[in-house]
Amino acid sequence: MKTELRVLFFSPIAWMVLVVFAFQLGVGYCDRLSDGLRSLAMGYSLYNATASLIGGYRGVFSEMLNNLYLYIPLLTMGLMSRELSSGSIKLLYSSPVSNLQIIVGKYLSVVVYGVILVAVLLIPLIFSVIIVKSADIQFMFTALLGVFITICTYAAIGLFMSTITKYQVVAAIGTLAILAILNFIGNVGQDIDFVRDLTYWLSISGRSKIFLEGMICSRDIIYFLLVIFMFLAFAFIKLQGERLKSSTLKTVGSYLIVFVFVLVGGYISSRPVMIVYYDATATKLNTLTKNSQEIVKKIDGGLTLTTYVNLLDDTWYHASPSSKNYDMDRFERYVRFKPDMKIEYVYYYGPGTSSHYDKVYKGLGPKERMLKVCEGYDYNPDMFISAEEVQKVEDISAENGRIVRVFKRENGQKAYLRIYNDMYVHPFESEITAALKTLVDKSPLIAFVTGHGERACDDFGDRGYAAFAKNPTFRNALINQGFRVQDLTLEQPVPDNVDVLVISDMKVPFTPEEFVNYSSFVDKGGNLIILGEVKRQKNMNPIVEKLGLHFADGILVAPSKQYLDDVIAARITEGALKASPYFAQLIQRGYTVITPSACAIEIIDSTKGFEISEVLATNSQGSWIEYETTDFINEKSTINDKIGEVERSNSVMLYLTRFIKDKPQQRIFVIGDSDCLSTKELSTSRAGLNGANFNLVTEMFRSLSYDEYPIETERVRPPDNNLYISQGALVWIKILFVWLIPLGIMGYSIVFLIRRKRR
Repeated sequence: MKTELRVLFFSPIAWMVLVVFAFQLGVGYCDRLSDGLRSLAMGYSLYNATASLIGGYRGVFSEMLNNLYLYIPLLTMGLMSRELSSGSIKLLYSSPVSNLQIIVGKYLSVVVYGVILVAVLLIPLIFSVIIVKSADIQFMFTALLGVFITICTYAAIGLFMSTITKYQVVAAIGTLAILAILNFIGNVGQDIDFVRDLTYWLSISGRSKIFLEGMICSRDIIYFLLVIFMFLAFAFIKLQGERLKSSTLKTVGSYLIVFVFVLVGGYISSRPVMIVYYDATATKLNTLTKNSQEIVKKIDGGLTLTTYVNLLDDTWYHASPSSKNYDMDRFERYVRFKPDMKIEYVYYYGPGTSSHYDKVYKGLGPKERMLKVCEGYDYNPDMFISAEEVQKVEDISAENGRIVRVFKRENGQKAYLRIYNDMYVHPFESEITAALKTLVDKSPLIAFVTGHGERACDDFGDRGYAAFAKNPTFRNALINQGFRVQDLTLEQPVPDNVDVLVISDMKVPFTPEEFVNYSSFVDKGGNLIILGEVKRQKNMNPIVEKLGLHFADGILVAPSKQYLDDVIAARITEGALKASPYFAQLIQRGYTVITPSACAIEIIDSTKGFEISEVLATNSQGSWIEYETTDFINEKSTINDKIGEVERSNSVMLYLTRFIKDKPQQRIFVIGDSDCLSTKELSTSRAGLNGANFNLVTEMFRSLSYDEYPIETERVRPPDNNLYISQGALVWIKILFVWLIPLGIMGYSIVFLIRRKRR
């Protein structure tokens, strides 16, 4: 090994690589440092500054890792090619040195060089520890491990390629070719299960990225060790075959034995029950939150996740056979804590949402369309079953042919998980955990009262409530956050399994029988949301008067130059914190809730036993209850104190709580507007108004479910959010990292090589 190190460092190439490596490292590090300082100068705090500088997908280590393939082949191309071209290999064969010693010695020389490269990487790492507030040291060394193990792997590949040719350039190109193959082989044979699993495991692409994210996984470490072993073994077999004049058949057989051994080892180490994880990040960013972990632990027995994928739907490509392994990776955090979870895929054809296929294959049935698509994409038609066959196993007719996943326990319990029409498409931890939670805990039942012209939970029109209640393609819809939703008539008593009753915009009042059933639900401690509306006060006042409240006559106005007078940007008050502490963030950021055509809420009886808190209110100036103006499109409202119009703050939303014996706390929200939760309002953005209407929906139902749903997966922000240097110091840092360090290495290399030449 000492001889190899001398040869390596007596060559200008090794020094040149070191200088270029240091220069590139300095430029990349200073660029990221500049970005961080710029953000701080603009008044922003940094998020996970350690990852931004060092690891992650944009840190300097990530850039250096992507460029390693440029350096390592230059170092390894002469390891054996030099011996072969000069004829000195014969001297090695005639010496008492074994082939194993030759391979190990030459390999270790490059590993030592890799240690030197890592030492160069330590410079910005140590500097970051000094300048970053609460720097995540474990994370940085994990990223460093990822770079080092990649260097070792590339070195093994380069050494093998050097044994098969006497031309150094060919060895370097061959190393690049092998690295390219290992990077792209993961895309080969993705439509065939066995081939896909094989090529996906062989792929080196992204293997080291997990280290840069602060995660150490035994599967990936073993992968690198097996690949290193495989190429070193190949190099040994090549030398052994030449030294002993072995037959081609025997040599090929040896290669196959090593290859099969590596595949078997890789298969075993990739089984979920065999994988060991360590999250090196300070706040465990790569691990499920404690809440999710507790829910997964409650799921005893078998659990199967089946994904139903429709070839004829626009969502097909999100879980097509070529995307299957990548799709399965989305659930790895859950498999980590439940390694016996099975993940299956069912590919079928049936009516979907693809307007393209409806146009191109107009007049053809689902099966004929499937055959046409299979012909175009070279799929095997036998891998698809019909939608009718799927229905015999699982009723997914309500999903309209879109991708849907079904969690199923051994006891038959099921939960549905969908993909969504937003920029992220796939479910986050909150949606996945919400689905799992419904398998082990009660899912709150939200009942929307019907029969009086109320807003319907399945109405997708502008005034309907389907957007937040039952829209399967909307991530934050109640049905995607663990709630059950249904319509309900009050002609019969409210069932005991109803957790929350929603009453809105009643065009006609309750009948006496309905009022009795409503009153019984309230008296038993049931939770409610009551949404009033202008011109509906008469119909709805009886139900809120039972709570000691009253919907005031008239309409709230807040005249402005930009919007109609009845568009109220209701401010969130401190009383909202009693309903949910998350309102504090909205208050801090200056958010409001937009309530068009709202009526005020008055407290008329405080003896009902409720503690009443104000959640939303109008501003004390520029707002009042308007009694005269009704046409806000053509007229502007003006305050008329003669008829009782008074400029003041009025309540738009109240939160009522009380305790009833042997019952959990009763919680009721009363809002003076039904439009604020409508599909139109939730999808409307108004310039100059920071509306938080959907946040209101989320926090109301969080409170009404006693913080059980939606699932809380918010993480502690990483503490490394600041830098201890100023913008002015960047000039000196650039001089150090971009110029002094590389030039210092260059100067030392020149002196070293000159002295060596003189000797």
